[in-house]
Amino acid sequence: MITQQSVQQILHSYNDQAGLDEAFTIPGPWYMDDRIAELERHTVFSKTWQLVARVDQVETAGQFVRAEVAGEPLVVVRGNDGLLRAFYNVCRHHAAAVVTEPCGHAAILQCPYHGWKYGLDGSLKGMPEFEGVKNFDRAANGLVPVEVATWENFVFVNLDPEAGPLHSFLGGLVSRAAPLALGKLHFFARKVYELHCNWKVFIDNYLDGGYHVPHLHKALSSVLEYKDYTIENEDRYCLQSSPMVASSEDAATGATRRGDRAWYFYQYPNLMINHYAGYMDTNLALPVDVDHCRVIFDFYFSDVSEAAREYNEQSIAVGDRVQGEDLGICEDVQRGLKSRAYGAGRLSVRREAGEQLFHRLLAQDLKRGVAR
Repeated sequence: MITQQSVQQILHSYNDQAGLDEAFTIPGPWYMDDRIAELERHTVFSKTWQLVARVDQVETAGQFVRAEVAGEPLVVVRGNDGLLRAFYNVCRHHAAAVVTEPCGHAAILQCPYHGWKYGLDGSLKGMPEFEGVKNFDRAANGLVPVEVATWENFVFVNLDPEAGPLHSFLGGLVSRAAPLALGKLHFFARKVYELHCNWKVFIDNYLDGGYHVPHLHKALSSVLEYKDYTIENEDRYCLQSSPMVASSEDAATGATRRGDRAWYFYQYPNLMINHYAGYMDTNLALPVDVDHCRVIFDFYFSDVSEAAREYNEQSIAVGDRVQGEDLGICEDVQRGLKSRAYGAGRLSVRREAGEQLFHRLLAQDLKRGVAR
């Protein structure tokens, strides 16, 4: 008879104190147990700064973006006073979504269910046919606020009302990325991928230090100096980078992946930023359930004029091909994690320090969550 392990047993089957040369990966059940996924929702995604929008989407008064974090509906909006605010997108009357469009502009936020109106500062402005209701405090029934902050092109929120500042959470990433001037790049397009794998499988694949690149991404490998690929861990981020070389092996990759160096930033828990000369894409991995995740790719370029459109679209096509290669292997890994032949794997000292950083940070959050 097989007995089900407790959450504590699953978590403590991973040693987050082992050195890289002795370390294992997090075990298979971490990728398959619904209780772990629920614990992640409460202790990881509800407690960390999460990317939800671009600054250019909320630059002027009344601009808003709808979002979802850890299953919670949210709206981010620029107020008439110039301040950026975020709220739970939940009407205080009967819980309907106040904002139903993905983004846009509004002078006031009006719930489509019963017409309750909220100001851009979240305050309750009007309740139709509400005369005669006693002991109702309008000031206490505005939209419930959420922590919000910006860095470079990006808007982040945090569901934890006691969250520390965004820049403290990002730590050394802020100064490490500063020379690349990410904020000077302009949004061009978005692609969304639905993967049949746990979100952590996608992160593991990203953080293997280029280990899979020569085998899985032949075209991309042709423009990277693989032997000089480096991995740096600090705070909650990992930077993987490689010198670039000219190559005609794949014309499209050689034409669109340029510069002296490729920069691949990972910020715990689920944000990745890839940068080449004149180009950036962000990857945001979002859990759907233990077997599925959604990865949002946003593409940025130094030139988004009509004259540059063909080049930019070619660059996105190169990224799409790489993602297609990753999608297949990630889904294959998810199947393998369920096999009785697999428990946990070992890590390459040369290549997989970033993956261990991710596993350690995740283990610390989940174990603290269980303790609470």
